[in-house]
Amino acid sequence: MSISSINYGSSLLGLSVRNINNQLSDLSTQLSSGVKSSTYAGMGADEGFAVAARSQLSNIAAFTSTMTHVNTIIGAANTALQSLQSIHDQVQSGASASPQNVTSSGQSVGQQTALSNLSAIVGIVNSQVGDRYIFSGSATNQPAMAAADDILNGTPTQAGLKQVISERQQADLGTTGMGRLVLSSSSTVPLTLAEDAANSPFGFKLDSVNSSLTNAAISQPSGTPTSVSVDFTAGDPNPGDQITFKFDLPDGTTEAIQLTASNTTPLAANSFAIGGSPAATTANLQTALGSAITTLANTSLKAASAVEAGNDFFNAGSVATGSAVNNNNSTTPARITGATLLSGTASATSNSISSSFAANDTITVNGQTITFVASGATDNNHVNVTDSVQTLLSKIDALSGTSTPSTVTAGRISLHTDDPASFSVSSSNTTAFAALGFSGTVTAPTPPLRVSGSPLGSATSLANGSANTVAWYTGNSSSGSARSTASVQIDTSQSVQFGAQANETAIRTLVQQTAVYAAVSALPSASDPTGQIAAKQIGALSQRIAANMTPQLGQQTISDIQTDFANAQTTMKDAGARQTQAKAALQSMVDQTEGISQNEVAAQILQLQTNLQASYQTTSMLSQLSLVKFL
Repeated sequence: MSISSINYGSSLLGLSVRNINNQLSDLSTQLSSGVKSSTYAGMGADEGFAVAARSQLSNIAAFTSTMTHVNTIIGAANTALQSLQSIHDQVQSGASASPQNVTSSGQSVGQQTALSNLSAIVGIVNSQVGDRYIFSGSATNQPAMAAADDILNGTPTQAGLKQVISERQQADLGTTGMGRLVLSSSSTVPLTLAEDAANSPFGFKLDSVNSSLTNAAISQPSGTPTSVSVDFTAGDPNPGDQITFKFDLPDGTTEAIQLTASNTTPLAANSFAIGGSPAATTANLQTALGSAITTLANTSLKAASAVEAGNDFFNAGSVATGSAVNNNNSTTPARITGATLLSGTASATSNSISSSFAANDTITVNGQTITFVASGATDNNHVNVTDSVQTLLSKIDALSGTSTPSTVTAGRISLHTDDPASFSVSSSNTTAFAALGFSGTVTAPTPPLRVSGSPLGSATSLANGSANTVAWYTGNSSSGSARSTASVQIDTSQSVQFGAQANETAIRTLVQQTAVYAAVSALPSASDPTGQIAAKQIGALSQRIAANMTPQLGQQTISDIQTDFANAQTTMKDAGARQTQAKAALQSMVDQTEGISQNEVAAQILQLQTNLQASYQTTSMLSQLSLVKFL
């Protein structure tokens, strides 16, 4: 029988001691690092869940960083918008002040303040967060607006607003200074007043004539070009009888001239002398009317012209205006209105267009079709033949997507569009289409618009002026929402939009009205030595600026933009709250999978140290064992 070497026993004890030492080393590492292992393999079977949780935690950290950055941009944008609202209120207050005292500069104090306000607006709108221009849409690397001086005064190669206003005023006043109206000579009976050209966008447009003149025969606006007449052949009017001529102005406002028949001397203002014969009375009315039209042209018309020139210069939208047309009333044809029907038989009481639409006729708007039906139309692609002109316009607007409703004024339909480059309207029934005042395919000129033709006083159309006109907005123009020009993901399946553009309606309106107000001046002249006409012009302009700065129903305001930003911030706040909760749960999962219990590890170390001490004692005893002691 053989006896194994005692070294075998001590070898097993050595392995045990080394194993305890390795365990002590691992536990000490865990105690110092706070995790189970420095390798995925040492983490255990649940480490796959922890890896996925870490990925989600990384995404949450990225989303949090993104939301912090976006909140910084929105905060800066809101500060800018608040400043713009303050300027808006200041400009409107200045324009609303009464009276509008004109200084030696030809401007009111409110206008002079508006000039400095325009520079402030440019600075605010061109503000940056880091290297990002916040009101330039997706073109974040370039300013949103041109310099204020360039906008007003132009550059060596491009016209500014002041030149555009000057050209438009010349076109609106005409070569005679009577607002493109032609008044018959004093020796002509009956008196006639006519527009100088058909389908021209310039000058006064005859809207209506209201009269209490005894013996006078009055004709309402009709014909091409549109005209009215006053005939005293039947006899003179009575003292105190009145006649009122109503005019439509280029900016959509209306003005009226009211004249009173009189036999007093001297004549009171706004009156004409009863002459004792048709010819004499006609001549007196002609003189009074001509003088009143000239005064109105140099005050309200010039103001309206400046406002409309502002639309031509600033507004990205456009309008296509048809000819003035009458309804089919067999007794007294009148200009069509929104209430005029799209079909009907002529009679003494009818009010329908002069040539009817029929079932299956179509009108095509930007490639989309509106079909006429006998009845039952319920969507924007169908219209009843018995519907009104206004109903048809509403459906055209719905298909074109315009933000400005189309209108009917003095028998003229104005089709509005936000995208003139792609705007087109046509009809399969060309005769009925002509009864609406249109022919062929209707298109709209692309802004900025400039007077086309020479001399300017006899021009009859507007044309695109982008080649030689300052572009006031220099950011990106998006066909969609301005907010959609900047979008970021803030959660796995959620994003927010926070883009802004200086050409949004609310901001553009502020820029436009402020610039127009600042651009116009009126000084005394040889025909106005006391400056009364100039003062009336500034007063008429101020009234229009104040009115235009009052938002209409459905029109975007600065607070609407702020509301959009507030909604984005609320969305991010809610997402952040959800992510905070998710982060806590995910971190808990990671900690449970990879982390350790300090107390438990310390206890294990203590136990191993006890075991190690015992092993060392056993090893020591065995090392002293000899064959003699063994026997």
